[in-house]
Amino acid sequence: MFGPSRPFAVVLAALLAALLPLRAATASAAPRVPARGQLTVHFFDVGQGDAALITSPNGKTVLVDGGPPEGGAVLERRLPELLGGRPLDLVVLSHPHLDHLGGLLKGMKAVGAKRFLDPGFDHPSKSYAELLKWVGSNVGQVMNPLPNPEKPEELVAIGLGEGVQLHILWPRAPQDPFLKGTRSDPNSNSIVFKLTYGKTAFLFVGDAEPDTEEYLLQKNIDFTSTVLKVGHHGGRHSSTDPFLQRIKPKVAVISCGVGNDYGHPTQAAMDRIARVGAHLFRTDLDGEVVAVSDGTSVTVTSGRPQAGFPRGFKAAGVSGPQVATGPILPGSHKPSKSTVEDRGRYGQDGHGHAEPGEPAGKKGKDRWTREVPAPVDEMAGPEPDPEPAPEPEAQPQQEEKPRRRERTTDTSTGPLNGGTYVASKSSKKFHKADCKGAADIKPSNKITFAARAEAAEGRTPAKDCNP
Repeated sequence: MFGPSRPFAVVLAALLAALLPLRAATASAAPRVPARGQLTVHFFDVGQGDAALITSPNGKTVLVDGGPPEGGAVLERRLPELLGGRPLDLVVLSHPHLDHLGGLLKGMKAVGAKRFLDPGFDHPSKSYAELLKWVGSNVGQVMNPLPNPEKPEELVAIGLGEGVQLHILWPRAPQDPFLKGTRSDPNSNSIVFKLTYGKTAFLFVGDAEPDTEEYLLQKNIDFTSTVLKVGHHGGRHSSTDPFLQRIKPKVAVISCGVGNDYGHPTQAAMDRIARVGAHLFRTDLDGEVVAVSDGTSVTVTSGRPQAGFPRGFKAAGVSGPQVATGPILPGSHKPSKSTVEDRGRYGQDGHGHAEPGEPAGKKGKDRWTREVPAPVDEMAGPEPDPEPAPEPEAQPQQEEKPRRRERTTDTSTGPLNGGTYVASKSSKKFHKADCKGAADIKPSNKITFAARAEAAEGRTPAKDCNP
């Protein structure tokens, strides 16, 4: 299911097995599974940044970004309350800027996480390196949204159960290269996804730039959505008129901090949102915003209602489950006018400032691998409470580069088992999944493949089962 950015109708590959031990939360509250048939999205009030929790009708959870460093305290408090001791099923980092990743470590340490997905676009920052180092040692599966190489024209889709689908629209590397030479390349290559449930849909765009919006509008995609998580905190460049007109949102949510240094949200962006008739919620004014979908309509409530502003708003569904309206093919990119004018002014946090102690203007580079996890139909249902894992022994501090992230394809655990061929990381032979030789492979070394051609790359058939 996850792989670099090319949407393909396959459910993102392997939500791999053999998860590493996760730190269990000590909260005693029972898991808060949504009411039957409800999809819930919490837009947390984390200050000047983004963080949202998706909870599917069957209790699967996806954390999207973690806000700035000060947002970590919010996640430490709210995630245990909402998850009741269970780990996150998936963490999505839209892009590697501090206002989106700063609170992730505290959030993940508070409850644990099974899978981690980011765009695969390298960015030279100490905070990102520290995050990847922790994730590489503590999260079972680390992935990029790689498209299915056999069906590169289809969208990556992650099933969350009960008909809920998370369709990744961007990025689509390597077939559709990352956008380069933009106002902020990390922003421009934010993970953009459409979450669908029945007739309702949520569109998350990270800090996508006008270049991203223009590029995506070339695709055969139905962007129509009930709720839009507004790009770049309501900055003046994102949320262009053509993009908003294709989304037709009934509700728009802006995540930003009170009195922030960037003037977010800008009046220009709010005017464009008003022109499409969207009802606007802002975390700086409304506090935590909660959107609940029953598959037919979405009810949005504010944790801090303003005078003259309704606490709740109900919006009818506006789209169906189909997202791709045709083959998703590579487009052409020409830097937008704002990109040409502003290129070079924006540092590592995407707003014109570098992270403390780091130079502004350093560019990232592509980081993706060809290994694609085997597709599965959907994420597994709620699992039993995890056994508490022992606390790791303290290790001496030393400088170390974040370890290279391996894309494993092992799906040998429970409902995620869908592969038909297996191999060992230490062998050049491959087997049928049910042969004796396959049973002898250690789980930590096992790699599972959905197709024989994939298993045969660089390997020969084992003689014991002649796969």
